[in-house]
Amino acid sequence: MDEKAYDQVASLFKERLEDELAGKKPQEETEIESRAYDEFKQQYLPKHLSFYEKICQFSEKTLPMKPQEKDVPKLQEAINTCHLNTSPTGIYSSSFVIPLGIVLFAIVFFFMLPVLFGGFPNMFFIIFSLLVAVGLMIPLQKLPFILANRWRLKASNQMVLAIFYMVTYMRHTSNIENAINFAAEHLAPPLSLDLRKVMWDVETQTYDSMKNSLDAYLLRWKDYNMEFVESIHLIQSSLMESSNDRRLNSLDKALTVILDETFEKMLHYAHGLKGPLTTLNMLGVVLPILTLVILPLVVSFMDGFRWYHLFAIYNIALPALVYSLGMSILTTRPGGSGQEDITKKNPELKKYQNVVVTVGQKEQYIKPIYLSLALAIFLLFIGFLPLLWSAVGFPDYGIVKDSGRVRIMDIETAKADGWTVQYYFLGYRERDATGELVGPFGLGAMLLSLMIPLGIGYSTGLYYKYRTQHIVKVREQAKKLELEFSGALFQLGNRIGDGIPAEAAFGRVAQLMPDTVSGKFFNLVHVNVTNLGMSVEQAIFDKDKGALKYYPSDLIESSMKVLVESSKKGPLVASQALINVSEYLKQMHRVDERLKDLLGDVISGMKSQVLFLTPVISGIVVGITSMITKILGTLGDKVNSLGSAAGTAGAGGGVLQLFGVGIPSYHFQIVVGLYVVQLSYILTVIANGIENGPDRIGEETSLGMQMTKSILIYTGISFAVILIFNLVATTILTNVSGL
Repeated sequence: MDEKAYDQVASLFKERLEDELAGKKPQEETEIESRAYDEFKQQYLPKHLSFYEKICQFSEKTLPMKPQEKDVPKLQEAINTCHLNTSPTGIYSSSFVIPLGIVLFAIVFFFMLPVLFGGFPNMFFIIFSLLVAVGLMIPLQKLPFILANRWRLKASNQMVLAIFYMVTYMRHTSNIENAINFAAEHLAPPLSLDLRKVMWDVETQTYDSMKNSLDAYLLRWKDYNMEFVESIHLIQSSLMESSNDRRLNSLDKALTVILDETFEKMLHYAHGLKGPLTTLNMLGVVLPILTLVILPLVVSFMDGFRWYHLFAIYNIALPALVYSLGMSILTTRPGGSGQEDITKKNPELKKYQNVVVTVGQKEQYIKPIYLSLALAIFLLFIGFLPLLWSAVGFPDYGIVKDSGRVRIMDIETAKADGWTVQYYFLGYRERDATGELVGPFGLGAMLLSLMIPLGIGYSTGLYYKYRTQHIVKVREQAKKLELEFSGALFQLGNRIGDGIPAEAAFGRVAQLMPDTVSGKFFNLVHVNVTNLGMSVEQAIFDKDKGALKYYPSDLIESSMKVLVESSKKGPLVASQALINVSEYLKQMHRVDERLKDLLGDVISGMKSQVLFLTPVISGIVVGITSMITKILGTLGDKVNSLGSAAGTAGAGGGVLQLFGVGIPSYHFQIVVGLYVVQLSYILTVIANGIENGPDRIGEETSLGMQMTKSILIYTGISFAVILIFNLVATTILTNVSGL
């Protein structure tokens, strides 16, 4: 370097040093860092959080409102935990802007538009929207804490694996930076994002060392997951040990600490679940369904009660209450060793989230949303057919009887000819106060209405089933391999320790385990080495022919990477590394099984609730309601005809005024059916969250199984009970009225 260039560089660094000593930071550097970090977040941050950021930023510009000073540090901590690009002011402002938007929406659609078109404003929905808006203000202010708790829950579920990856790497290479990077590579978000942020802060000189960056990050977990903090400190302390044996003992202790503490926390969590789940069951399932039994009698004496009032309570307010209670239960769940989303680690597997159709020798992929929408539209058309029939103006039909003869006839013609109508297809009734036609109440319309919850519930379940049926098979195969893998790794480690090269050791172990998944995996590696001339690393990790392509598992991938890295230090190091990984896998599997035993009773109870109790009880309630509605409606018509025949509004008119038209059985069944669909969805999500923690594939698989079965049971029970109780009602009315 010539003297002139040297002076320029020296001058540049001198200016930089003076600025830093003066506390200045170049504006250009800040922009570069922020732009790069934005790109970093866009790659890993969930999309719904980005949408929430935009709402908060818009709210802060539109209606800026600052929170109390004492709440600012807590809000900022929650924002930092979720990596949100907003401020406490934006969070607080959104808690007013969003409710205000709901109120304005309700005023426009339920007041202004009806008045403009000559109708009457619906004050119920305006008041209901106002109550919802007021009720949302506090939850919206607490939303960052809820998001932070969910982030911590997802991250906590990955912490056992994170410690496993770090300890596994540190055993053969004592380098904390590489160990954190190794863990981040094999973990999915959010913990991988946190670990990458730890490294990012060192690279951008936010902290001058990995230790300081890691210590700052661990402060966030001090009050939430102390065992993770202790395990990381043990891993850090292994770097300071004077002997190799003490270093390895410190690493082993790190994994033991987090496994033991995780089990103990889950034990307390399982014991504490009984009370919250009983509250959830009573408020969300038992009391609402029992209320439905007496509801038809009550609303028959409340002529102002409409079906959309019932819809607002049962399909908006109650599901929101049940969901919030369920999420509060999940937020207290301690971390475990949850399942990873293999489609995030292996994007090629996303094609199997479609319906696979083989045409000739080629596989065609159809998105399940198209099939589900087609089925839903078909079933919904059948379900809404009574309303369409009435809107078009077609005549009502029914089953009529006269002198022992039974026929299906036009209702008007049948009444004119003196036939007795036993069952209506539509069965509209007239509201006395306004002369408004209300309905349909008929048996045919009610049976067809079952297609509406069936169309929504079954098509939703089918969508999730088709999305995950192939992915689950791949993951289950990988799980089987993981269960066997500890023993297989032990054998592989022993063979390498005996001096057999890794290339030949895979074939030896495969011969000893011919009918197992592990044996097939090792044999595939052996075939790639011997027939294709690949190295061990290529035989395992090659994108096209590698064995991991057919067994997508982070545990297996990390174990094989340990083998490849440790092999560079000699066969004895590789042998010992595999044997240690084998022991770690056994420990993790042992704790996993104990956790499942703890939660077994709770999960089985919730599944029986979804699959049997809720749909069966709801189906019986719908049948009873159809009977009560038919009896009350027919009695009202008889009292009305008696009063008209007497030409007075005396006793007959007084009795008649006790009976309102009530809620049409058609609408009543739709509300109850949709409530069953919503409960099935919510309870399945909660049960899966309790059992597995955040596990998208497991959740969608459970939804595909539970929702389809639950709605089919509800539809079948309702169909049978409606028919039976309508026959009973007809018999009672025939005996009472002497028809």
